Amino acid sequence: MPQNLPRLGFSVGDLAGIGPEVIYKTLLDERLLRICTPVIYGTATALFDDFPTPADTEHLQFRQLRDAADIAPGRLNAVTCWDEDFALAPGQPSPATGAAARESLLCAARDLKAGKLDGIVTAPISKDNTQADDFRYPGHTEFLTSFFQAPESLMFLVDEDAGLRIATVTGHVPLKDVPAKLTAELLRTKITLLLKSLKNDFGILKPRIAVLGLNPHAGENGLLGKEEGDIVTPVIQQFAHDGHLVLGPFPADGYFGTQQFRQFDATLALYHDQGLIPFKLMAFERGVNFTAGLSVVRTSPDHGTAYGLAGQYRADESSFRAAVYLACDIWKQRWEAAQPRSAR
Repeated sequence: MPQNLPRLGFSVGDLAGIGPEVIYKTLLDERLLRICTPVIYGTATALFDDFPTPADTEHLQFRQLRDAADIAPGRLNAVTCWDEDFALAPGQPSPATGAAARESLLCAARDLKAGKLDGIVTAPISKDNTQADDFRYPGHTEFLTSFFQAPESLMFLVDEDAGLRIATVTGHVPLKDVPAKLTAELLRTKITLLLKSLKNDFGILKPRIAVLGLNPHAGENGLLGKEEGDIVTPVIQQFAHDGHLVLGPFPADGYFGTQQFRQFDATLALYHDQGLIPFKLMAFERGVNFTAGLSVVRTSPDHGTAYGLAGQYRADESSFRAAVYLACDIWKQRWEAAQPRSAR
């Protein structure tokens, strides 16, 4: 077993949403300190002091720091990212809450790159409210891919309890642009990333992967679209020729409707909603978004800012908690794989 617990940075997301609340509720369980050292990126007093919590709810105590190099295991740590006072209005995003979300994420990412953290768990941001002249990314995944200089990454939705894993070839792009972006090279890259992640992050030695079709009925032999025959099938055949268990393309409706996904270790959807709609239908309160293909560990809950719930103390923290657990599991898997065989 590792001598030290992973140091996980929590970026707080848009402060007008439920990010601070799901973090707070997750940290109320003292058992979390047995598996990781949490580090909140933001001023703890501004984030948590005015929560509308029930009268019998425990008040959390944080070590407020200026430098993550000073974090203490077995304690709740918070790194100061801003000095301004915020007059927060739950459910009402503003330029100030967007700026705080950016700064929290940037501070955590910088400390992760500097080796002061072992992973990060990101609370939800508003993609629109977070935009700035120096932050033009459609989401966390694209920012972190660029920040850590990865050639490509993979949006990977995971519910370990149900054995459900769905990745996507294209992410935050308009649906009308998907066919043009779906090239054989991109598909090969994403399948390769998925195979590596299943082996290195989940410990599956011989992964079975299903690839979905782009068109209705997976193109119906070219009648309803040619992308399957021209792009998807040849790539799958090459992976199979090389000894990998990659199958498809499968029509998405029947594949999920008959629960065929249970026969595979992971499913590769070709665009965002093709994978995320069935995933959230089956695992909305437990699912985790993991960015595969990075040199670092990053997870997040599979929901958004939920402005309509903010300030009511009714948000469900299950997905954020699961994101913390998965980050710990992946860090441990990578840590153990990096040890000499004699030390395992």
